[in-house]
Amino acid sequence: MTGRTSLTIVLAAGEGTRMQSAMPKVLHPVAGQSLLAHVLDAAPKGAGASLAVVIGPDHRAVAEEVKRLRPDATTFIQRERLGTAHAVLAARDAIARGADDLLVVFGDTPLISAATLARMRAPLKNGAALAVLGFQAADPTGYGRLLFEGDRLAAIREHADATPAERMTKLCNAGVMAFDGRRALEVIEKIGNANCKREYYLSDAVGVVRQLGLEAVVIETSEDEVRGINTKAQLAEAEHAMQTRLRKAALEAGVTMVAPETVYLAADTTFGNDVTIEPFVVIGPGVSIADGAVIHSFSHIVQASIGKNASVGPYAQLRPGMSLEEDVKPPKGS
Repeated sequence: MTGRTSLTIVLAAGEGTRMQSAMPKVLHPVAGQSLLAHVLDAAPKGAGASLAVVIGPDHRAVAEEVKRLRPDATTFIQRERLGTAHAVLAARDAIARGADDLLVVFGDTPLISAATLARMRAPLKNGAALAVLGFQAADPTGYGRLLFEGDRLAAIREHADATPAERMTKLCNAGVMAFDGRRALEVIEKIGNANCKREYYLSDAVGVVRQLGLEAVVIETSEDEVRGINTKAQLAEAEHAMQTRLRKAALEAGVTMVAPETVYLAADTTFGNDVTIEPFVVIGPGVSIADGAVIHSFSHIVQASIGKNASVGPYAQLRPGMSLEEDVKPPKGS
């Protein structure tokens, strides 16, 4: 997207009451990082990219996480919860400053990728006013449905408002949207609350775009990538999906894993060439493993660096700040 400016708004104001936890939902971890950290990492960065995060009124910890991860971001507070469009308008000042592309993503979707967000922006360059991320749901219950007239996206119908025939549709709204930044504020401000919950649904942007004679398109992705998290069970499912992704990436990068399904990786783990990891190893955040290193079974490593051809374990525990030099073995019980 060379030459185009972007604003990404991350909606992170949810309380997460179904998590049965005092911790704000977006701070729960997957692969050693908060849900929010994964989303912020996927958001566009660099020249021409700006970031706004909408948080709840009592979420100081979330604001601190944003500041730690993306000092360039601006936080906005949603003081009332009147729907997703209302949440986006909490960042009205950022939208009004102008950008070519406006992305709206959710802070509880840790599997969303930078590549998918780039695909969302592509139709805007070609004249679309709105791109909606969709997926084929195994069980579409509870999701908004993407409805077409011919080959044109006509509407997104929330499950509660959908007819029985519309509920048969399995192509569902993932929530992520990309707007033409020049028209975004105009479109979002026209969204009303004529629905059974009396909320301002961002999904109604499709109808507004059509009323304005503009084009809305759909970009499809996998259900796994856009899974949101509202419960601890869904958190565990996301962890499983993330570990599968991380193990696959490690194997493709040349890491040897005898039993990959028994190895736990963190999202920021880095590997050199010809690394071997034996079964039942846990690697936490902040770990780098250099060329030729071997991690033997039942080892636990957090915030440590392992030098070239070093051998760790079995049954080793490397604590934060530890560093193994080239060709060395840790003392027993470390």
